Amino acid sequence: MSLFQRLRDGLSRSSKSLGSGLGSLLGGGRLSADRLDELEEVLIGADLGVQAAADITARMKAHKGLGGLDDAGLRRALADEITALLAPVSAPFSLAAARPAIILMAGVNGAGKTTTIGKLAQRFQAEGKTVMLAACDTFRAAAGEQLAVWGARANVPVVSGAPGTDAAGLAFEAVQKAQAENIDVLLVDTAGRLQNNDGLMAELEKIIRVMRKLVPEAPHTSLLVLDATVGQNAVRQAEVFLEKAAITGLIVTKLDGTARGGGLVPVAMKLNLPVYFIGVGEQAEDLQTFNAAEFATALTGADMAQSEKEA
Repeated sequence: MSLFQRLRDGLSRSSKSLGSGLGSLLGGGRLSADRLDELEEVLIGADLGVQAAADITARMKAHKGLGGLDDAGLRRALADEITALLAPVSAPFSLAAARPAIILMAGVNGAGKTTTIGKLAQRFQAEGKTVMLAACDTFRAAAGEQLAVWGARANVPVVSGAPGTDAAGLAFEAVQKAQAENIDVLLVDTAGRLQNNDGLMAELEKIIRVMRKLVPEAPHTSLLVLDATVGQNAVRQAEVFLEKAAITGLIVTKLDGTARGGGLVPVAMKLNLPVYFIGVGEQAEDLQTFNAAEFATALTGADMAQSEKEA
C-alpha cells in the first residue's frame, strides 16, 4: 500500500462525513450559485471551523463558473482551497545539526505521544541515525513501560527510572549519556500533563532548565502531539504548551479514528505552527510527513470522485 493510500484510508471517515454534507448540498446535480451560503454550514459541520469555512466559501464565491460544478469539481475546488490555507504550515521536518539533536515531546494524556515517539525512533533509525529515548514521564508507570517496548522494537536504548523518579534529573542523565555515546537524536518523553495542572507544567519547565545546564540550546525542537479526535479543543490544549515549552511544531495523531479530521485545519490556522507529521494508523509507516495538498485531497475525496467520474 502506498503512503497516499494509507493516508486516504486513514481519513476515510472524515472524507465520508464531508462527502455526505456535499451530497445534500448538490442534491444529485450541480452546485447552484444560490446555495453557496449553505456550503459554509457544511464545512463547519465537517469541523473545518468557522473562520476556515468562511474564508473558503468567500474565495469560492469569487470564482467564475462555480455554480456549474458537479461533485468531482466541487471536491477538487475545495481541496485546492484547503491546500492554500494549509500551505503556510506544511514544511519538511529537519533535525538540528547538534549532536545529540534533542527533541522534547509534549502532549496531554491519551494523545498518542509515547507511541509517536516510538514511531519517530524507527523513522530516524531508518535514516541511519542513532537514537536514544528518555522516559521522563515518571508520573505514569505505564508510560515508561510502553516506551521500553518501543525501544526494544526499534533496538534503541531507553533511559528510564522507577515511577516517581525526578523527571528533570532523568532528563539530565539522558543528555549526559547521549553526549557520552555520541548519539544523533535524543527523544525526551514528558508526562501527559493536563493543561490546567500548574504543578505538572512547572515540572515541564524544570526539565527544560535542567537540560540547558548541559546544552544551552536544549531542546533543539519541541513537538506537541495533538489528538485529532478532540477537534478544535486541541487549540485550547495547545495554548499553555506554547507558553511553557516553546513549541516549534505539531504532530496530529489518530486521524484514522475520527470523522473530525477537518479539525486539523482550524488548529493549524490558529496556532500558525508547522505541522510536521500526522498519524493515520497503528503501523510505524502510518506516521506520515504532512503534505498539505495530499491531506486536502484525501480529506475531500477529490481523487476518488474524479476517478468515479471518469469510469
